[in-house]
This record gives sequence, C-alpha cells and structure tokens, in this order.
Amino acid sequence: MNQYNRMITRQRKWMFYLLALFVLGWGFTPYPSIFLGLLLGTTLSFYNLWVMQRKINRFGQAVSEGRGASGIGTFTRLATAALAVLIAMRYEEYFHFIAVILGLMTTYVVIMIDFALFNNKTSKGK
Repeated sequence: MNQYNRMITRQRKWMFYLLALFVLGWGFTPYPSIFLGLLLGTTLSFYNLWVMQRKINRFGQAVSEGRGASGIGTFTRLATAALAVLIAMRYEEYFHFIAVILGLMTTYVVIMIDFALFNNKTSKGK
C-alpha cells in the first residue's frame, strides 16, 4: 500500500472516530442540538473528503497516463456545504447552526492534524 492510500485510510479512520464521538455526545449529553449539528456537518464533510480523495486519485492517474484531467470536485463540495446550511436553517430546532458550520470544517482539521503527525513522525525518522 503506497503512502497516499495509507494517508487516505488514516483520514477516514479519524473521521469515523469523530462521527462516533458525536453520536455518543448526541445521545448522552444535555446538548443534543449541538452534537446533532456537528454530526450533520461532519457527515457531509466526510462525504466531501471522500469526493475530494476520489477526484484527486483520478486526477493523478490521468496526469500520469498523459490524459486530460477534469476538476477536483469544488462545485460538489460547495453544493454539499450549501445543503448542510439549508438543512440547518430549515430545521433549526434540531440542528445548532454554528455546530453545523464547525462540522463542515472537520475534514480540513483532520487533514492538517494528519499532516502534522505524519510530518513529525517522518522528520524524527531521519
């Protein structure tokens, strides 16, 4: 398994762990709307991560084979974020709006933490 696939696997595991934590928070804390908002935002953020990783993989294959490459799914990710905001605004009694926005950003936080941990691990190995 190459380094890129290991990175993808690590990031998806982190996202699953966060989703599980948010489900527990939704079920067992007195803040269900906050955790439900985090759950909605993080679920759609996880979908965005999956789309981005798939598009980047296809982009890399197309470039290595000398074919023309399509985009990396920016419109899809923006549409998903808009969907999350619309759901949060429509059902504001269930979803905390700021928590949905924070949940949408979790993919980028996971990517940065994964990079920092992996970069720190490889620099110590040298």
